[in-house]
Amino acid sequence: MPRVTRGPDWLRRASRPSVTSAAAMNFSEVFKLSSLLCKFSPDGKYLRCSRRPPAPRTFQGFHQEPVSGPVGRHQCVLAVLLSQASCVQYRLVVRDASTLQILQLYTCLDQIQHLEWSADSLFILCALYKRGLVQLRITVWSLCTKSVSYIKYPKACQQGITFTRDGRYLALAERRDCRDYVSIFVCSDWQLLRHFDTDTQDLAGIEWAPNGCVLAVWDSCLEYKVLLYSLDGRLLSAFCAYEWSLGIKSVAWSPSSQFLAIGSYDGKVRILNHVTWKMITDFGHPATVNNPKIVVYKEAEKSPPLGHLAFPPPRAVAGPLTSSESKYEIASMPVSLQTLKPAADRANPRIGVGALAFSPDNYFLATRNDSVPNAVWIWDIRKLRPLAVLEQLCAVRAFQWGPQQPRLAICTGGSKVYLWSPAGCVSVQVPGEGDFQVLSLCWHPSGDSLALLSKDHFCLCFLETEEGMRTAFGQRGDCT
Repeated sequence: MPRVTRGPDWLRRASRPSVTSAAAMNFSEVFKLSSLLCKFSPDGKYLRCSRRPPAPRTFQGFHQEPVSGPVGRHQCVLAVLLSQASCVQYRLVVRDASTLQILQLYTCLDQIQHLEWSADSLFILCALYKRGLVQLRITVWSLCTKSVSYIKYPKACQQGITFTRDGRYLALAERRDCRDYVSIFVCSDWQLLRHFDTDTQDLAGIEWAPNGCVLAVWDSCLEYKVLLYSLDGRLLSAFCAYEWSLGIKSVAWSPSSQFLAIGSYDGKVRILNHVTWKMITDFGHPATVNNPKIVVYKEAEKSPPLGHLAFPPPRAVAGPLTSSESKYEIASMPVSLQTLKPAADRANPRIGVGALAFSPDNYFLATRNDSVPNAVWIWDIRKLRPLAVLEQLCAVRAFQWGPQQPRLAICTGGSKVYLWSPAGCVSVQVPGEGDFQVLSLCWHPSGDSLALLSKDHFCLCFLETEEGMRTAFGQRGDCT
Protein backbone atom coordinates (compact mmCIF):
# COMPACT_ATOMS: atom_id res chain seq x y z
CA MET A 1 0.00 0.00 0.00
CA PRO A 2 1.32 3.49 -0.74
CA ARG A 3 2.71 5.05 2.43
CA VAL A 4 1.03 8.43 2.77
CA THR A 5 3.43 9.41 5.55
CA ARG A 6 6.02 10.27 2.89
CA GLY A 7 3.97 13.33 2.05
CA PRO A 8 4.43 13.64 -1.73
CA ASP A 9 3.32 16.93 -3.19
CA TRP A 10 0.52 15.31 -5.20
CA LEU A 11 -1.19 13.87 -2.11
CA ARG A 12 -4.06 15.83 -0.59
CA ARG A 13 -5.94 15.00 2.58
CA ALA A 14 -9.69 14.52 2.37
CA SER A 15 -12.17 16.80 4.05
CA ARG A 16 -13.68 14.51 6.68
CA PRO A 17 -15.67 16.55 9.22
CA SER A 18 -17.04 14.70 12.25
CA VAL A 19 -14.92 11.63 11.50
CA THR A 20 -12.89 10.29 14.38
CA SER A 21 -9.71 9.91 12.31
CA ALA A 22 -9.29 12.44 9.51
CA ALA A 23 -6.29 10.52 8.21
CA ALA A 24 -8.29 7.50 7.06
CA MET A 25 -8.38 8.68 3.45
CA ASN A 26 -6.08 10.67 1.22
CA PHE A 27 -6.44 11.78 -2.38
CA SER A 28 -3.94 12.30 -5.15
CA GLU A 29 -3.75 15.25 -7.46
CA VAL A 30 -6.38 15.35 -10.22
CA PHE A 31 -5.19 14.22 -13.66
CA LYS A 32 -6.89 14.57 -17.02
CA LEU A 33 -8.90 11.69 -18.45
CA SER A 34 -11.15 10.87 -21.40
CA SER A 35 -13.73 8.20 -22.19
CA LEU A 36 -13.70 6.87 -18.60
CA LEU A 37 -10.92 4.45 -19.63
CA CYS A 38 -9.02 3.65 -16.46
CA LYS A 39 -8.07 0.21 -15.17
CA PHE A 40 -5.54 -1.30 -12.80
CA SER A 41 -3.48 -4.18 -14.12
CA PRO A 42 -4.30 -7.64 -12.69
CA ASP A 43 -1.13 -7.66 -10.59
CA GLY A 44 -1.96 -4.22 -9.21
CA LYS A 45 1.08 -2.59 -10.75
CA TYR A 46 -0.52 -0.51 -13.49
CA LEU A 47 -3.52 1.73 -14.18
CA ARG A 48 -4.84 3.13 -17.49
CA CYS A 49 -6.66 6.42 -18.05
CA SER A 50 -7.01 9.10 -20.75
CA ARG A 51 -6.30 12.80 -21.25
CA ARG A 52 -5.24 15.26 -23.95
CA PRO A 53 -1.55 15.58 -24.78
CA PRO A 54 -0.14 19.09 -24.35
CA ALA A 55 0.85 19.63 -27.99
CA PRO A 56 -0.02 18.04 -31.35
CA ARG A 57 2.52 15.63 -32.80
CA THR A 58 2.59 13.34 -35.82
CA PHE A 59 3.12 9.58 -35.56
CA GLN A 60 2.87 6.77 -38.03
CA GLY A 61 1.29 3.59 -36.70
CA PHE A 62 1.86 2.65 -33.08
CA HIS A 63 4.70 4.60 -31.52
CA GLN A 64 6.50 4.46 -28.18
CA GLU A 65 7.86 7.68 -26.74
CA PRO A 66 10.88 7.35 -24.44
CA VAL A 67 10.59 8.68 -20.91
CA SER A 68 12.85 8.50 -17.90
CA GLY A 69 12.69 5.23 -16.00
CA PRO A 70 12.15 1.81 -17.56
CA VAL A 71 9.01 -0.24 -17.00
CA GLY A 72 9.99 -3.41 -15.20
CA ARG A 73 8.09 -6.65 -15.01
CA HIS A 74 7.46 -6.25 -11.29
CA GLN A 75 6.78 -2.52 -11.07
CA CYS A 76 3.42 -1.13 -9.97
CA VAL A 77 2.17 0.91 -12.92
CA LEU A 78 -0.88 2.86 -14.05
CA ALA A 79 -1.73 3.06 -17.76
CA VAL A 80 -3.55 6.13 -18.93
CA LEU A 81 -5.16 6.69 -22.30
CA LEU A 82 -4.61 10.18 -23.70
CA SER A 83 -6.55 11.59 -26.63
CA GLN A 84 -6.01 14.71 -28.72
CA ALA A 85 -9.06 16.21 -30.39
CA SER A 86 -7.15 18.34 -32.85
CA CYS A 87 -5.05 15.52 -34.33
CA VAL A 88 -5.55 11.95 -35.48
CA GLN A 89 -3.02 10.38 -33.12
CA TYR A 90 -4.04 9.18 -29.68
CA ARG A 91 -1.88 8.28 -26.72
CA LEU A 92 -1.63 5.63 -24.03
CA VAL A 93 0.24 6.65 -20.88
CA VAL A 94 1.71 4.20 -18.37
CA ARG A 95 2.07 5.55 -14.83
CA ASP A 96 3.56 4.16 -11.65
CA ALA A 97 0.59 3.46 -9.37
CA SER A 98 2.45 4.45 -6.19
CA THR A 99 3.97 7.74 -7.38
CA LEU A 100 1.86 8.40 -10.52
CA GLN A 101 5.03 9.20 -12.45
CA ILE A 102 4.81 8.61 -16.21
CA LEU A 103 6.87 5.59 -17.20
CA GLN A 104 5.93 5.12 -20.87
CA LEU A 105 3.96 6.91 -23.59
CA TYR A 106 2.41 5.12 -26.56
CA THR A 107 0.50 6.59 -29.48
CA CYS A 108 -2.04 4.97 -31.81
CA LEU A 109 -3.41 6.12 -35.16
CA ASP A 110 -6.95 6.74 -33.93
CA GLN A 111 -9.07 7.18 -30.84
CA ILE A 112 -8.72 4.36 -28.34
CA GLN A 113 -12.21 3.23 -27.36
CA HIS A 114 -11.42 0.19 -25.25
CA LEU A 115 -8.50 -1.01 -23.14
CA GLU A 116 -7.72 -4.42 -21.71
CA TRP A 117 -4.82 -5.80 -19.71
CA SER A 118 -3.35 -9.22 -20.35
CA ALA A 119 -3.66 -11.65 -17.44
CA ASP A 120 0.10 -11.44 -16.72
CA SER A 121 0.03 -7.59 -16.84
CA LEU A 122 2.72 -7.54 -19.55
CA PHE A 123 0.53 -6.40 -22.48
CA ILE A 124 -2.18 -3.80 -23.08
CA LEU A 125 -4.80 -4.24 -25.79
CA CYS A 126 -6.06 -1.01 -27.39
CA ALA A 127 -9.22 -1.24 -29.52
CA LEU A 128 -9.66 1.30 -32.32
CA TYR A 129 -13.25 0.63 -33.36
CA LYS A 130 -13.33 3.44 -35.91
CA ARG A 131 -10.71 1.64 -37.99
CA GLY A 132 -12.31 -1.77 -37.67
CA LEU A 133 -13.73 -3.89 -40.48
CA VAL A 134 -17.00 -5.81 -40.31
CA GLN A 135 -16.08 -9.47 -39.86
CA LEU A 136 -18.50 -12.23 -38.86
CA ARG A 137 -15.77 -14.18 -37.08
CA ILE A 138 -13.38 -14.03 -34.14
CA THR A 139 -9.67 -13.77 -34.81
CA VAL A 140 -7.18 -15.07 -32.24
CA TRP A 141 -3.57 -13.92 -32.44
CA SER A 142 -0.83 -15.77 -30.61
CA LEU A 143 1.72 -13.40 -29.07
CA CYS A 144 4.17 -16.29 -28.68
CA THR A 145 4.12 -18.03 -32.07
CA LYS A 146 2.52 -15.19 -34.06
CA SER A 147 0.00 -17.67 -35.46
CA VAL A 148 -3.61 -16.72 -36.23
CA SER A 149 -6.78 -18.75 -35.59
CA TYR A 150 -10.33 -18.01 -36.70
CA ILE A 151 -13.64 -18.87 -35.04
CA LYS A 152 -16.81 -18.57 -37.11
CA TYR A 153 -20.40 -17.70 -36.27
CA PRO A 154 -20.00 -15.62 -33.08
CA LYS A 155 -23.25 -14.18 -31.80
CA ALA A 156 -23.46 -10.47 -31.12
CA CYS A 157 -25.16 -10.40 -27.73
CA GLN A 158 -24.81 -8.85 -24.31
CA GLN A 159 -22.12 -11.27 -23.11
CA GLY A 160 -21.27 -13.81 -25.78
CA ILE A 161 -17.70 -14.77 -24.88
CA THR A 162 -16.18 -15.79 -21.55
CA PHE A 163 -12.91 -17.32 -20.33
CA THR A 164 -12.46 -19.49 -17.26
CA ARG A 165 -10.52 -17.86 -14.43
CA ASP A 166 -7.47 -20.05 -15.05
CA GLY A 167 -7.49 -19.17 -18.77
CA ARG A 168 -7.70 -22.80 -19.90
CA TYR A 169 -11.07 -22.71 -21.66
CA LEU A 170 -13.10 -20.29 -23.77
CA ALA A 171 -16.88 -20.48 -24.17
CA LEU A 172 -18.41 -18.74 -27.20
CA ALA A 173 -22.07 -18.12 -28.01
CA GLU A 174 -22.91 -18.80 -31.66
CA ARG A 175 -25.89 -18.33 -33.94
CA ARG A 176 -26.39 -20.75 -36.82
CA ASP A 177 -29.51 -21.42 -38.88
CA CYS A 178 -31.65 -19.36 -36.49
CA ARG A 179 -30.57 -21.43 -33.48
CA ASP A 180 -28.27 -20.73 -30.53
CA TYR A 181 -25.16 -22.80 -29.86
CA VAL A 182 -22.22 -22.76 -27.46
CA SER A 183 -18.69 -23.86 -28.39
CA ILE A 184 -16.00 -24.57 -25.81
CA PHE A 185 -12.38 -24.25 -26.92
CA VAL A 186 -9.09 -25.27 -25.30
CA CYS A 187 -7.01 -22.09 -25.17
CA SER A 188 -3.65 -23.82 -25.38
CA ASP A 189 -4.18 -24.89 -29.01
CA TRP A 190 -7.67 -23.49 -29.79
CA GLN A 191 -9.05 -26.92 -30.51
CA LEU A 192 -12.81 -27.38 -30.21
CA LEU A 193 -13.63 -29.31 -27.03
CA ARG A 194 -17.44 -29.31 -27.11
CA HIS A 195 -20.16 -27.92 -29.34
CA PHE A 196 -23.84 -28.07 -28.35
CA ASP A 197 -27.11 -26.27 -28.96
CA THR A 198 -28.95 -24.41 -26.19
CA ASP A 199 -32.66 -24.40 -25.54
CA THR A 200 -32.94 -20.61 -25.83
CA GLN A 201 -35.03 -18.39 -28.07
CA ASP A 202 -32.48 -15.57 -28.15
CA LEU A 203 -29.39 -16.21 -26.04
CA ALA A 204 -28.37 -13.05 -24.18
CA GLY A 205 -25.29 -14.05 -22.20
CA ILE A 206 -22.95 -16.75 -20.90
CA GLU A 207 -20.60 -16.79 -17.91
CA TRP A 208 -18.34 -19.38 -16.30
CA ALA A 209 -18.49 -20.05 -12.59
CA PRO A 210 -15.28 -18.85 -10.88
CA ASN A 211 -14.11 -22.47 -10.46
CA GLY A 212 -14.55 -23.09 -14.20
CA CYS A 213 -16.77 -26.16 -13.75
CA VAL A 214 -20.20 -24.79 -14.70
CA LEU A 215 -21.31 -22.48 -17.51
CA ALA A 216 -24.42 -20.35 -16.99
CA VAL A 217 -26.46 -19.49 -20.11
CA TRP A 218 -29.45 -17.18 -20.01
CA ASP A 219 -32.11 -16.11 -22.47
CA SER A 220 -33.17 -12.60 -23.48
CA CYS A 221 -35.49 -10.54 -21.31
CA LEU A 222 -38.49 -11.79 -23.28
CA GLU A 223 -38.22 -15.27 -21.76
CA TYR A 224 -37.12 -16.20 -18.25
CA LYS A 225 -34.68 -19.09 -18.62
CA VAL A 226 -31.28 -19.95 -17.10
CA LEU A 227 -29.44 -23.07 -18.29
CA LEU A 228 -26.45 -24.59 -16.47
CA TYR A 229 -23.98 -26.76 -18.39
CA SER A 230 -20.96 -28.78 -17.33
CA LEU A 231 -17.57 -28.50 -19.00
CA ASP A 232 -18.37 -31.45 -21.26
CA GLY A 233 -21.61 -29.86 -22.48
CA ARG A 234 -24.11 -31.76 -20.32
CA LEU A 235 -27.21 -29.84 -19.22
CA LEU A 236 -27.14 -29.86 -15.42
CA SER A 237 -30.27 -27.87 -14.74
CA ALA A 238 -32.74 -25.36 -16.16
CA PHE A 239 -34.42 -22.66 -14.10
CA CYS A 240 -37.51 -20.59 -14.91
CA ALA A 241 -39.12 -18.39 -12.25
CA TYR A 242 -42.17 -17.24 -14.23
CA GLU A 243 -43.56 -16.84 -17.75
CA TRP A 244 -45.22 -14.24 -19.97
CA SER A 245 -43.40 -11.26 -18.53
CA LEU A 246 -40.00 -9.58 -18.78
CA GLY A 247 -37.43 -11.95 -17.32
CA ILE A 248 -33.71 -11.77 -16.54
CA LYS A 249 -31.86 -8.47 -16.27
CA SER A 250 -28.59 -9.32 -14.47
CA VAL A 251 -26.62 -12.40 -13.40
CA ALA A 252 -23.69 -12.81 -10.98
CA TRP A 253 -21.75 -15.77 -9.57
CA SER A 254 -20.50 -15.79 -5.99
CA PRO A 255 -16.67 -15.96 -5.74
CA SER A 256 -16.90 -19.47 -4.25
CA SER A 257 -19.15 -20.69 -7.12
CA GLN A 258 -21.68 -21.87 -4.53
CA PHE A 259 -24.41 -19.40 -5.48
CA LEU A 260 -25.79 -17.90 -8.65
CA ALA A 261 -27.73 -14.64 -8.22
CA ILE A 262 -30.31 -13.76 -10.88
CA GLY A 263 -31.74 -10.24 -11.01
CA SER A 264 -35.16 -10.04 -12.64
CA TYR A 265 -37.48 -7.41 -14.05
CA ASP A 266 -40.01 -8.16 -11.31
CA GLY A 267 -37.69 -6.49 -8.79
CA LYS A 268 -36.44 -9.68 -7.13
CA VAL A 269 -33.10 -11.46 -6.85
CA ARG A 270 -33.26 -15.25 -6.85
CA ILE A 271 -30.40 -17.29 -5.39
CA LEU A 272 -29.61 -20.75 -6.79
CA ASN A 273 -27.41 -23.22 -4.89
CA HIS A 274 -24.64 -25.29 -6.49
CA VAL A 275 -25.80 -28.67 -5.12
CA THR A 276 -29.28 -29.00 -6.60
CA TRP A 277 -29.33 -25.82 -8.69
CA LYS A 278 -32.68 -25.01 -7.12
CA MET A 279 -33.72 -21.64 -5.72
CA ILE A 280 -32.99 -21.38 -2.01
CA THR A 281 -34.45 -17.89 -1.51
CA ASP A 282 -35.49 -14.70 -3.25
CA PHE A 283 -34.84 -11.11 -2.21
CA GLY A 284 -37.44 -8.42 -2.89
CA HIS A 285 -36.92 -4.67 -3.00
CA PRO A 286 -40.02 -3.05 -1.48
CA ALA A 287 -40.50 0.70 -1.71
CA THR A 288 -41.23 0.81 2.03
CA VAL A 289 -38.85 -0.78 4.55
CA ASN A 290 -40.59 -2.05 7.68
CA ASN A 291 -38.15 -4.69 8.94
CA PRO A 292 -36.55 -3.43 12.19
CA LYS A 293 -33.53 -5.70 11.59
CA ILE A 294 -32.57 -3.64 8.52
CA VAL A 295 -30.38 -0.59 9.08
CA VAL A 296 -31.38 2.19 6.68
CA TYR A 297 -28.70 4.82 6.10
CA LYS A 298 -30.10 8.01 4.56
CA GLU A 299 -27.73 10.52 3.05
CA ALA A 300 -28.51 14.03 4.26
CA GLU A 301 -27.03 17.36 3.28
CA LYS A 302 -24.71 18.67 5.94
CA SER A 303 -25.47 22.23 6.98
CA PRO A 304 -22.39 24.48 7.20
CA PRO A 305 -21.56 26.10 10.55
CA LEU A 306 -23.58 29.23 11.23
CA GLY A 307 -20.49 31.42 11.27
CA HIS A 308 -19.57 30.33 7.74
CA LEU A 309 -22.83 31.47 6.14
CA ALA A 310 -22.66 34.52 3.91
CA PHE A 311 -25.48 36.68 2.58
CA PRO A 312 -25.96 36.92 -0.27
CA PRO A 313 -24.22 33.57 -0.95
CA PRO A 314 -21.36 33.80 -3.45
CA ARG A 315 -21.92 32.29 -6.88
CA ALA A 316 -19.31 29.63 -6.23
CA VAL A 317 -21.24 28.46 -3.17
CA ALA A 318 -24.74 28.71 -4.62
CA GLY A 319 -24.24 25.63 -6.75
CA PRO A 320 -25.89 22.24 -7.01
CA LEU A 321 -26.29 19.88 -4.10
CA THR A 322 -23.49 17.67 -5.36
CA SER A 323 -20.85 20.22 -4.31
CA SER A 324 -22.03 20.35 -0.67
CA GLU A 325 -20.95 18.02 2.09
CA SER A 326 -23.23 15.27 3.30
CA LYS A 327 -23.52 12.68 6.04
CA TYR A 328 -25.44 9.50 6.76
CA GLU A 329 -28.26 9.32 9.25
CA ILE A 330 -29.90 6.16 10.53
CA ALA A 331 -33.59 6.37 9.69
CA SER A 332 -36.35 5.10 11.95
CA MET A 333 -38.91 2.62 10.66
CA PRO A 334 -40.89 2.62 8.48
CA VAL A 335 -38.83 4.18 5.69
CA SER A 336 -40.29 5.09 2.29
CA LEU A 337 -37.70 4.98 -0.48
CA GLN A 338 -37.84 7.26 -3.49
CA THR A 339 -39.30 5.37 -6.44
CA LEU A 340 -39.23 6.08 -10.16
CA LYS A 341 -42.28 5.51 -12.31
CA PRO A 342 -41.12 3.85 -15.53
CA ALA A 343 -42.29 5.11 -18.92
CA ALA A 344 -44.63 2.43 -20.26
CA ASP A 345 -44.32 3.60 -23.87
CA ARG A 346 -40.51 3.34 -24.10
CA ALA A 347 -38.14 0.46 -24.60
CA ASN A 348 -35.82 -0.75 -21.82
CA PRO A 349 -37.96 0.47 -18.91
CA ARG A 350 -36.11 1.42 -15.72
CA ILE A 351 -37.43 -1.45 -13.66
CA GLY A 352 -35.92 -4.59 -12.22
CA VAL A 353 -32.60 -5.45 -10.62
CA GLY A 354 -30.04 -3.95 -12.98
CA ALA A 355 -26.91 -4.36 -10.84
CA LEU A 356 -25.75 -6.96 -8.31
CA ALA A 357 -22.39 -8.07 -6.93
CA PHE A 358 -21.07 -10.45 -4.27
CA SER A 359 -18.45 -9.42 -1.73
CA PRO A 360 -15.07 -11.17 -2.06
CA ASP A 361 -15.69 -13.27 1.08
CA ASN A 362 -19.11 -14.46 -0.18
CA TYR A 363 -20.79 -13.02 2.93
CA PHE A 364 -22.69 -10.15 1.33
CA LEU A 365 -24.60 -9.29 -1.84
CA ALA A 366 -25.18 -5.72 -3.04
CA THR A 367 -28.10 -4.97 -5.38
CA ARG A 368 -29.83 -2.02 -7.02
CA ASN A 369 -33.43 -2.02 -8.20
CA ASP A 370 -33.62 0.39 -11.15
CA SER A 371 -37.10 1.59 -10.16
CA VAL A 372 -35.57 2.70 -6.82
CA PRO A 373 -32.42 4.23 -8.30
CA ASN A 374 -31.16 6.02 -5.18
CA ALA A 375 -30.93 2.92 -2.99
CA VAL A 376 -28.36 0.14 -2.64
CA TRP A 377 -29.49 -2.98 -0.78
CA ILE A 378 -26.99 -5.15 1.09
CA TRP A 379 -27.93 -8.74 1.92
CA ASP A 380 -26.39 -11.15 4.41
CA ILE A 381 -25.82 -14.36 2.43
CA ARG A 382 -24.98 -16.41 5.53
CA LYS A 383 -28.37 -15.68 7.10
CA LEU A 384 -30.21 -15.08 3.79
CA ARG A 385 -31.76 -11.84 4.96
CA PRO A 386 -31.51 -8.10 4.24
CA LEU A 387 -28.87 -6.33 6.31
CA ALA A 388 -28.77 -2.66 5.27
CA VAL A 389 -30.10 -0.12 2.78
CA LEU A 390 -28.17 2.96 1.70
CA GLU A 391 -30.43 5.67 0.27
CA GLN A 392 -28.50 8.38 -1.54
CA LEU A 393 -29.58 11.88 -2.47
CA CYS A 394 -28.91 11.12 -6.15
CA ALA A 395 -29.26 8.03 -8.34
CA VAL A 396 -26.55 5.41 -7.87
CA ARG A 397 -24.35 5.22 -10.95
CA ALA A 398 -21.97 2.45 -9.91
CA PHE A 399 -20.85 0.36 -6.96
CA GLN A 400 -18.01 -2.11 -6.52
CA TRP A 401 -16.73 -4.33 -3.73
CA GLY A 402 -13.14 -4.10 -2.59
CA PRO A 403 -11.14 -7.12 -3.74
CA GLN A 404 -9.80 -8.14 -0.31
CA GLN A 405 -12.38 -7.05 2.27
CA PRO A 406 -16.19 -6.69 2.39
CA ARG A 407 -15.99 -2.97 1.65
CA LEU A 408 -18.38 -1.44 -0.87
CA ALA A 409 -17.61 1.77 -2.77
CA ILE A 410 -20.50 3.74 -4.29
CA CYS A 411 -20.69 6.78 -6.56
CA THR A 412 -23.69 8.83 -7.66
CA GLY A 413 -22.24 11.30 -10.15
CA GLY A 414 -21.54 13.90 -7.46
CA SER A 415 -18.35 15.08 -5.80
CA LYS A 416 -18.40 12.39 -3.11
CA VAL A 417 -17.53 8.73 -2.76
CA TYR A 418 -19.35 6.50 -0.30
CA LEU A 419 -18.02 3.46 1.54
CA TRP A 420 -19.90 0.76 3.42
CA SER A 421 -18.52 -2.03 5.59
CA PRO A 422 -20.08 -4.20 8.31
CA ALA A 423 -18.87 -1.56 10.78
CA GLY A 424 -20.91 1.25 9.18
CA CYS A 425 -20.79 3.67 6.28
CA VAL A 426 -19.18 7.00 5.47
CA SER A 427 -19.57 9.83 2.95
CA VAL A 428 -16.32 11.42 1.77
CA GLN A 429 -16.02 14.69 -0.12
CA VAL A 430 -13.42 14.59 -2.89
CA PRO A 431 -11.18 17.62 -2.18
CA GLY A 432 -9.98 20.06 -4.79
CA GLU A 433 -11.06 23.05 -6.78
CA GLY A 434 -14.25 22.84 -8.81
CA ASP A 435 -16.81 20.06 -8.74
CA PHE A 436 -15.23 16.64 -9.32
CA GLN A 437 -18.19 14.49 -10.40
CA VAL A 438 -17.43 10.82 -9.74
CA LEU A 439 -19.05 8.86 -12.59
CA SER A 440 -17.26 5.55 -12.09
CA LEU A 441 -14.66 3.90 -9.88
CA CYS A 442 -12.36 0.88 -9.73
CA TRP A 443 -10.41 -0.73 -6.89
CA HIS A 444 -6.71 -1.49 -6.76
CA PRO A 445 -6.25 -5.29 -6.48
CA SER A 446 -4.79 -4.82 -3.00
CA GLY A 447 -7.91 -2.99 -1.82
CA ASP A 448 -5.79 -0.16 -0.39
CA SER A 449 -6.83 2.43 -2.97
CA LEU A 450 -9.33 3.09 -5.72
CA ALA A 451 -9.47 5.26 -8.82
CA LEU A 452 -12.28 7.81 -9.05
CA LEU A 453 -13.26 8.77 -12.59
CA SER A 454 -15.07 11.85 -13.82
CA LYS A 455 -15.81 12.86 -17.39
CA ASP A 456 -12.47 14.61 -17.95
CA HIS A 457 -10.37 13.81 -14.88
CA PHE A 458 -9.38 11.08 -12.45
CA CYS A 459 -7.70 10.83 -9.07
CA LEU A 460 -6.67 8.10 -6.67
CA CYS A 461 -8.18 7.67 -3.23
CA PHE A 462 -5.84 6.00 -0.73
CA LEU A 463 -7.20 4.11 2.26
CA GLU A 464 -4.93 3.61 5.23
CA THR A 465 -4.65 0.56 7.48
CA GLU A 466 -7.58 -1.60 8.49
CA GLU A 467 -7.30 -0.21 12.04
CA GLY A 468 -7.53 3.32 10.70
CA MET A 469 -10.58 2.45 8.64
CA ARG A 470 -12.21 0.82 11.66
CA THR A 471 -11.61 4.03 13.61
CA ALA A 472 -13.07 6.11 10.79
CA PHE A 473 -16.18 3.96 10.53
CA GLY A 474 -16.58 3.88 14.29
CA GLN A 475 -18.41 1.14 16.12
CA ARG A 476 -20.88 -1.16 14.36
CA GLY A 477 -23.87 0.82 13.14
CA ASP A 478 -22.10 4.21 13.23
CA CYS A 479 -22.46 6.48 10.23
CA THR A 480 -20.93 9.75 9.14
